[in-house]
Amino acid sequence: MRVIFAGGGTGGHINPAISIADYAASQDKDFEALFIGTKSGMETKLVPKAGYKLEFIDIAGFDRKHLLKNVSVVKKLLKANSDCKKIIKEFKPDCIVCTGGYVSGPVAIASKKTGVPSLIHEQNVYPGLTVRGAEKYVSYLALSFEETINHMNHKEKCVVTGNPIRGEILKADYTASREKLGIKKPFVLIFGGSLGADKINDTVIDMLDRIVKDNKIELLFGTGDRNYEKIMNKIEERGIELSENVKVVSYIDNMAECMAAADLVVSRAGAITVSEIAALGKPSILIPSPNVVRNHQEQNAREFERSGAAAVIVESELSADVLYNKMMSMAENKHALDEMSANLKKLAKTDALEKIYDLMLKMSKGETK
Repeated sequence: MRVIFAGGGTGGHINPAISIADYAASQDKDFEALFIGTKSGMETKLVPKAGYKLEFIDIAGFDRKHLLKNVSVVKKLLKANSDCKKIIKEFKPDCIVCTGGYVSGPVAIASKKTGVPSLIHEQNVYPGLTVRGAEKYVSYLALSFEETINHMNHKEKCVVTGNPIRGEILKADYTASREKLGIKKPFVLIFGGSLGADKINDTVIDMLDRIVKDNKIELLFGTGDRNYEKIMNKIEERGIELSENVKVVSYIDNMAECMAAADLVVSRAGAITVSEIAALGKPSILIPSPNVVRNHQEQNAREFERSGAAAVIVESELSADVLYNKMMSMAENKHALDEMSANLKKLAKTDALEKIYDLMLKMSKGETK
């Protein structure tokens, strides 16, 4: 099977596509994949590292506040549509899989115009602008939540699959990962997404010195690529001396291993992140981003909170004291962590890759809705 994947911008759009490609490759010895992305997104790093070819198009999102700026966006979209059709005709895929981000729009449109069946995957409860714009062009709408069907115009195309969970996440083991990483104390993993989150980063800086001096936990803090140098400068300016038990990195390349080894995860509440947290049964403190359409991250977080599967701190209430106190009280209460982990397992959906691959097979055989 030959498949084109389109997804870009953040790890939340790219990692699901890579997971689907990896699964397909494990099922089909003749599988070939080509990714389409932009030169400004995380795909430039993640896709080549995963061993897949990557073609670039130039595309940007619509500016809802400054409408005049959209003239250039429309021009880019027209050029991107043309480029996508050319890529599709040259690669000759059996089907196309879009996983979100602006790049998915022109690829979905081009799939319809070239007669290649495609699907687009929506990770959140409320569909984003790209998915809503692409639904009339694709063969299937792969959804993570049943409720999302109510927000789609083409309900006949909807299939609830769940969010793809990376194979390495599902296979990761707590004990083996801790031994490999040399973890001996309660281990807390903090990250704000592939691009980082300024508010979380600043809050962690404000409590780093206290964590180092208390020496009660081991901590790995992922700043996001674009923030690392700035964060390290701030740490140096404040005279904070990091220890062997407190590590700061730009991007966590071995996320499956680190998440498996963690006793507690502190993160945003993006759909893929919370799905992976649930799959591993990892207790967490979720800090939903307030800067997303329809506030879907807080909805994700509150659903976990209602199920006793996570603690939630909204960004407006986030401070070093609040996060430190919540983090330490949870890390030191093994009974509460075990209870939260059990509740998480009830929320986990771990067969999305199989369901999406089944749709890919149907498309490659011409069985579309």
